Amino acid sequence: MRKYNKTLLAAAFIAAFGLAGCGSDGSDGADGADGVNGVDGADGADGTNAGLTVTTVENAYDYNLTLDPADIVVVGSDPFSVKFTVTGVGTGSAEVPFSGLERVALYVTSQSANTTDTGAPMLWTNHALANDFGSSMYCNLTGSTTARDGSEVEACTLVEDAANPGTYTGTWTHDGNAPVVLTDGDANDLVRVMIRTYDVVDADGNDISDKILSTPLDFIPATGELAVSEKDSVSNAACIKCHSSLDGYADTDMRIANIDAHHNYQKVENCVACHNPAYAGGQDDEDVGFNANFNAMIHTIHAGHHIADSLTGEAAELFGEIGFPSELNECTACHDNGTQWNDNVYEEACVSCHVDVDLATGENHNGIVPSSDAVCSGCHGAGSLSPVEAHEVGLRDRVAEGLVFDFTSAVATATTDPLVSTLTVTANVTLNGEPIADDTDLSPYMTSTSRGYLIGNLSEDGAVTSGLGMSVLTDAVSMTGGVLTVASDFDASLLVGPIYVTAEVQVCAEDDMIVMCTTDDDGDIEQLAVANSAPVKYFNLTDADATEVISRFDDPARITVTEAKCNSCHGSLTYVKGTHGVTEFTQCMDCHNENVGRSGHPVQYKSVDADGNATWVTVDDVTFSQRDLFAVSHRFHSGLWDATRGEPAIYRDESGELFGYPAVETNCTECHNDGESLFADDGGLTSGKRAIKVSTTEELYISPVAEACRSCHAHSDAAALAHFKSNGATVEGTPDTTADLPVESCATCHAEGKTYGIDTVHSSVAH
Repeated sequence: MRKYNKTLLAAAFIAAFGLAGCGSDGSDGADGADGVNGVDGADGADGTNAGLTVTTVENAYDYNLTLDPADIVVVGSDPFSVKFTVTGVGTGSAEVPFSGLERVALYVTSQSANTTDTGAPMLWTNHALANDFGSSMYCNLTGSTTARDGSEVEACTLVEDAANPGTYTGTWTHDGNAPVVLTDGDANDLVRVMIRTYDVVDADGNDISDKILSTPLDFIPATGELAVSEKDSVSNAACIKCHSSLDGYADTDMRIANIDAHHNYQKVENCVACHNPAYAGGQDDEDVGFNANFNAMIHTIHAGHHIADSLTGEAAELFGEIGFPSELNECTACHDNGTQWNDNVYEEACVSCHVDVDLATGENHNGIVPSSDAVCSGCHGAGSLSPVEAHEVGLRDRVAEGLVFDFTSAVATATTDPLVSTLTVTANVTLNGEPIADDTDLSPYMTSTSRGYLIGNLSEDGAVTSGLGMSVLTDAVSMTGGVLTVASDFDASLLVGPIYVTAEVQVCAEDDMIVMCTTDDDGDIEQLAVANSAPVKYFNLTDADATEVISRFDDPARITVTEAKCNSCHGSLTYVKGTHGVTEFTQCMDCHNENVGRSGHPVQYKSVDADGNATWVTVDDVTFSQRDLFAVSHRFHSGLWDATRGEPAIYRDESGELFGYPAVETNCTECHNDGESLFADDGGLTSGKRAIKVSTTEELYISPVAEACRSCHAHSDAAALAHFKSNGATVEGTPDTTADLPVESCATCHAEGKTYGIDTVHSSVAH
């Protein structure tokens, strides 16, 4: 229960119901004449339950601190003051004053023009740091408090207005002015104020687990007008794409979940309160290994494993394993709020990612030693060496239709061997927007010549069985008039009924064109590797006029994930899959479907000994024998993966803790579509899968719902299998010989809306 003002509640009940005396009621008397109307009472205050307050909240988002520029003095010679109001959620979800606040911390920063030729054009100054007082100033009831290091420090004095509960004023009662006042600051500069509240508990007396931070307030002290920072080139929404959002906050107050540093400061605007030029140490300190200024530090963190070999000290330890899930050169993956990242070129931002460049000596900079940051724009301000061009930002999107296969026919014809038929597929092909020239050899354009057409059979319910793939090189019959004809022989029993046709041909791109690939001295391809465009087409080899059957991967009603969801974090599926020319699930389905019947990946965890030496340990009692797309996606993103093919970016340690996954682990909507039901009406999966094959040589099947859970949960051991079996599942290790399996009863407890529904137990609230 929440706590309320019991005296006022009692008065309200007395006023409403009166006081009843003891003894027997007498008989009702005759009605008296109507009395004179009383005087109208004064209107109550808007927006509150009159007289009610709360002293606890159940969640951080139930606590709302409001600041007004007119109530803040933090620039100039006038005495410091701050006034703010706090509300909490009361009865009926109404916001009422929050009373009894005892301790807060005030963070104040100013944004001013850089008058030197070094660094960013606009700089943040933390007022307390500028006054040698630390990063913030405490306010409490006594004007003195204990700092993090245990010492006693002066604080501003916090007073709650007795006549207006929930309204607080902070003043400085010690010598001089408060340390958050910048005496020589310009009142026309943007000022940002943020307050952190301490010691807030729920109704049971438990501390609220998330930091309780006010929404940062940006304003101009000279006018009191709200302002917009010129430096914020990364929005909270950009971070949330990978890190998830904290539940409960309004869309207009988005807050970032799952940032480990300092137990999550929730908004990019919060971070600069500490990570500003006052803490900037450059990249030269080998013990630290990174520049703590925000722009530089974020570059180094997200470059992580790309630059691990060049990192030292804390940076190597903390950042070296961080695998950025998108392309590192695609600056707009994070910079989504203006073009400052391209327009403002200066050393600090560049070398924090290009850590092997030494501008003092010209090493890895063609020997060029710039005299100052002011000259950088001479080379990098425009043209091919500007960040947007040098990093090929947006190139992948511009060449998305660079190589297009438009499939027009698929025909099976008999051969002299009654057991063999020939499959012939034709496609209109365009290269750089034009019909491909006759007899073009595609191999010089391809990053891998092993890729080609992806073709397979479909059952009537859209289940995929792959195995009819062909090469665009060795199986090509002709390339003429912009039409590519490819043919190959297959077992005649396979060339019947509905099939799908798509392709995965990865090629090289440069200067907005598909080009022939070239390699550097190390043999690495120098161009950006991009995928072909090959929209899946469906053909019926037996009856061309039959009703079209489409794959479940291509049916919006049956697939709960979209490429857009993946790309919000990854940028491009092509980047994720390396040498594969993949952009859509309809290409993934050829390898990752319910009938593949193999896995190839053991489950391993990372064990680190006392000396810091790491080994990968195989979990023998957790095995997988299938690689449907949902399973490999769950397994990889939940760390149930192996290191035999290279150390995975996402893994678990021997205690089961997950490393490398940037989002909230239980936030299903990080990948699945918002509001999507993962269960069908019959309790099976929405995809329609009712069995998964687990052998390449035999007809052996397991249940898909239990496997979907098991492929994500780290505790998928014998005990979990026993639980699944007791609820009707056929599981790994004891498969059935038929695909006609009963639907498990998992949905009885775990369907959306149930007490233990996945929408409840997988809540994305971060703690």
